[in-house]
Amino acid sequence: MAARFLLRSAVRAATCRARPAPVPALTRGMSAGGIPTDEEQATGMEKKIIHAMKTGSDPFSMLRPKEYAGTKQDPHIVPSITDKRIVGCICEEDNTAVVWFWLHQGEAQRCPSCGSHYKLVPHELPH
Repeated sequence: MAARFLLRSAVRAATCRARPAPVPALTRGMSAGGIPTDEEQATGMEKKIIHAMKTGSDPFSMLRPKEYAGTKQDPHIVPSITDKRIVGCICEEDNTAVVWFWLHQGEAQRCPSCGSHYKLVPHELPH
């Protein structure tokens, strides 16, 4: 009996009331320019990274380093914020030992074991 009463009152409420006007479609939040691009809405460090990637630089060393031959004319480039840096060389492809040596700023230096050349270049921090 209670179910019949609830059903009857629901039907009466649906048929007696006037239906509300349809809701207008939602408009875009940015009516003039549309959705902003990543470059337009980026701030802080993200904006610096996007700008650096557009200019072709890699401030945080996110990209794979360029391959060098390791010869005296084309040495491996090693960036450093100081005037010296320790470098590890795996002389052979299947070698399990790493040969460590200090690399100083200036002329290209050779690995004491295999003879590959390395050159230290100054690197500035991005911040």
